[in-house]
Amino acid sequence: MSSERYNYGSEGKKIIFHDTDKRHVDLRIRLRHDGLTQLQFFQGMVTGYITGDLRIIDFITDLKFQIAKQGKIRIKDSRKLIDKGEDVKNSFSLTDEEKENIFDMIAKDYKN
Repeated sequence: MSSERYNYGSEGKKIIFHDTDKRHVDLRIRLRHDGLTQLQFFQGMVTGYITGDLRIIDFITDLKFQIAKQGKIRIKDSRKLIDKGEDVKNSFSLTDEEKENIFDMIAKDYKN
């Protein structure tokens, strides 16, 4: 392993996905109407999702039912934990050392 370590939590990352040009224009129009930039919108949504904002969790729960990526029982069980106030993300969270190891592996693969 090289002496360079990935500095978890301080490195900038791009999140990129593809969509249709129509949806992109529709998004830009809605954002302009609401006075938001794409950056503000996506960072706000990601923050709400990561922190477990119940408004976003409700939306995600509905979305999971629509696209059926998880079994309905698992979706309902996850929602029950959230409603009880339990931190669902900690039920499968990684230690800081495990996270650093993952990012070290990603950085190594990226360099190759």
